[in-house]
Amino acid sequence: MGRSALPLVLWFAAGELVRFVLLYGATEVAYGDARQLRLVAVMTLLTFVVMSAMTVTAGMLHCLRNALWEMRARAGDGVPDERFFRTLDRIAPAFAVLYLAWGFHNEDARDIYQMDLFHNFQEMTDASWFGEDSYVGRGLVDLDWRVSLGAMIVMFGLKTLFAKFIEQGKTRFYGFAAAFSEFAFMFYGLNATVAVADARSEWMEHRNVVAGSKEVLAEAQENVPVWDGIVGALGEIWPLFLDAVAVPLAWLTVAMLVYGAFSDEARTLLKGTRLERGVNRLESSHDLTKKSFDQVTAGFRDRWVPLANSLRMVFNGGAPLFGMMCLCYVAISVAGQYGDRGLRALIGSRAEWTWAYAGPPIGFLRDLITTVLTMALLAATFDIAATRARAKGERLSDA
Repeated sequence: MGRSALPLVLWFAAGELVRFVLLYGATEVAYGDARQLRLVAVMTLLTFVVMSAMTVTAGMLHCLRNALWEMRARAGDGVPDERFFRTLDRIAPAFAVLYLAWGFHNEDARDIYQMDLFHNFQEMTDASWFGEDSYVGRGLVDLDWRVSLGAMIVMFGLKTLFAKFIEQGKTRFYGFAAAFSEFAFMFYGLNATVAVADARSEWMEHRNVVAGSKEVLAEAQENVPVWDGIVGALGEIWPLFLDAVAVPLAWLTVAMLVYGAFSDEARTLLKGTRLERGVNRLESSHDLTKKSFDQVTAGFRDRWVPLANSLRMVFNGGAPLFGMMCLCYVAISVAGQYGDRGLRALIGSRAEWTWAYAGPPIGFLRDLITTVLTMALLAATFDIAATRARAKGERLSDA
């Protein structure tokens, strides 16, 4: 972090500025005539918010390259340094899948909603006083499902087209365009998907099998003594596991993407084990069998296989390395929260409106410190794992 402090701070500050401009624009463009077209624009701005987050994350990790042992070793081997835009184009499709699979876009949508409420608070208050309808806070949910479906179809076509270009080895920002199409396909189609899912769930609730399964579940909750204890314990432990283990591993996967060591293939994960035979049999099976398997397991594979491969790479550097990374990740997060609380206590104002102008700078400082430390932590974890793998005669690079 010390060697790359200035570019890290500049990347983060630029990202926050771009993010604020996009969020503010989303709260402005949502109101006026031709509302459905305006709502499409809001979805587009949400897509740009996510793309800016991807660009800033890749930029912060990329600027740490010169401080890594692994990169200096690659330079000694005659491997040319990868330009940032080439890196961004290469990581974008896989980043989009990870970002959506782990729901990181929920925070971006929440920020647009909160900005809308804060920026148009007076309009919402006036409407409530006079009993009028208000569109405040509804920029992401009022898109007509037919418009949503049409935009979804267009984005699916673009996504497929750019994916074909990538498969052919073309590198003129097709990866970045494919990621944009992936995000837009998700966001534009959200309202149509929800409409279809609501209709489907209403139909499913009246089916005998569903009704019977609900009765069996209710009886199990009443008659099995340890049911509530098991479900309650899992409900408490699982979110902590995700925050402390799975999420840092997901961001480590992003770091490995930037540094050229990534795989989302089950074969890579199971290489050298008995389960690799099962992959061979599946790949040699009928096309219909493979397609059915892909449809059933797509969500699970998109979410967990890249993380499992990253975990395998890190474990090659020693299991304590992964444990230390998770510990440091949680420590940075907790320290940032306590630091925020301590600074607010130090200011000590009880006037609610004080925090309207004092809160954002404090939040910016907290996020700056925690983000910079986290990016440096991810880079250091990769560097140690890659250096140890290099010492064993292996390479953690496929770029």
